[in-house]
Amino acid sequence: MNKNLKIVGLGFLGGLLPIGALLLINSQSIKNHEQTSLFNEAPIHQVSYIGASTPADFVDASENSINSVVHVTTKVEQTTFQRDFFQEFFYGPGAGGREFKRYGSGSGSGVIVTKDGYIVTNNHVVDNASEIEVVLNDNSKYSAKIVGTDPSTDIAVLKIEASNLSPILLGNSDDVRVGEWVLAVGNPFNLTSTVTAGIISAKARNINLLSSRTKGDVVPIESFIQTDAAVNPGNSGGALVNTKGELVGINTAIASETGSYSGYSFAVPVNLVRKVMSDLIDYGIVQRGFLGVQIADITQELKEKNDLPNLKGVYIAEVVDGGSAEKAGIKKGDVILKIGSVEVNSSAKLQEEVGKGRPGDKIPVTIRRKKGDEETLNVVLRNKEGETKLVSKEEIKKNVALGATFEELSSKDKKELKTDYGVKIKSITSGKLKSLGLSEGMVITKINNEPVKSIEQLTEKLNKGNTGVLLEILTENGRKEYIGFGI
Repeated sequence: MNKNLKIVGLGFLGGLLPIGALLLINSQSIKNHEQTSLFNEAPIHQVSYIGASTPADFVDASENSINSVVHVTTKVEQTTFQRDFFQEFFYGPGAGGREFKRYGSGSGSGVIVTKDGYIVTNNHVVDNASEIEVVLNDNSKYSAKIVGTDPSTDIAVLKIEASNLSPILLGNSDDVRVGEWVLAVGNPFNLTSTVTAGIISAKARNINLLSSRTKGDVVPIESFIQTDAAVNPGNSGGALVNTKGELVGINTAIASETGSYSGYSFAVPVNLVRKVMSDLIDYGIVQRGFLGVQIADITQELKEKNDLPNLKGVYIAEVVDGGSAEKAGIKKGDVILKIGSVEVNSSAKLQEEVGKGRPGDKIPVTIRRKKGDEETLNVVLRNKEGETKLVSKEEIKKNVALGATFEELSSKDKKELKTDYGVKIKSITSGKLKSLGLSEGMVITKINNEPVKSIEQLTEKLNKGNTGVLLEILTENGRKEYIGFGI
């Protein structure tokens, strides 16, 4: 009997457990309902968002851009020439010499901008390249030639012989806003057609990157778009696109102590790229206009020292004699507030806006005088030589060959180098001569044992191609060298 009671008791308790659990859950549900009701009694504020809402995905933007981004691979060949003085004694300069070659390779990304094969990339991607290959998203391969480079903005234009390509749509980098979604499309670590997402973190950012890469008379223009989209080695030259798949920048650099992505990346804004690539395609060089001023960002210290009313604008520290600004009436101590309709509150933004202009362009510049009066002046941009006219293709062809520009030797140069002939390398960018080890300041005295007496004589022979060339060169310290190569 007791045993039976125990069994019944256990069965009863077992029946009570689910009932108790159900009552507990219902009780908790009632409490939660009461709490929810209390919260719902609070007033609800409607929040409206200005601009586009966050997209559900980035599929359309990716599909609109991925076929326009290419993989750029390069081969670097550096040549040194060892002279044979014994052979030269009997057979003349350059005889019996031996060439020694060093080889390297690199890779990056590029963006197709025209159906017939023009591609924009970074100058540092193709710098010193002797061969360039472009691989499209469908894996088709093309040999590419350098159309022109611009170390000042780290932009280069390539050309492949192809048709019916998929050029990217160009957006407007002036319209992008901090916090806006963007995609980085490129080939990091040789992983082709990679898409990453992030937001615009800042605009008009100067990180002094190009200053370390450039030298001589190159004036760096840095006004980067900063993003937190993941960018790694190999992304250089690739596309930064908005949610419509429109190009808003060319990815150029990362902020990293390791060389790999660690939070921030930087892109050249497309409005500046558009101007540079147009010049390179149309002329082979950038037709750059200068304002002719030395500028400084307005800090709290500068504001107090010069009794400025606020921190807006860019301060004019010096005005170049005979430059564009001086001729328009801009003076030392003035503050530039706007270029056209665009407010400029940093040196980087000012350089970007001026960098979009060519010599001869007339731009409205709004300034504030020392006394506080605001005035808008029309400034005519000039090149480094103070000219307002554009350099024609014919003039460029006479002065440029294989990535180098030349200038005549001065009487002082001839006396110091003890020579009556030769031309000096004025500037040198990516191309054959740079890959051979030539640099600014070197003097080419002979080509194929013929004295070089004019720039046109030298460039005509160098631009002819399909021949072997032997150059006699004087270095800046007067040492004589010989370099042989084929073009």
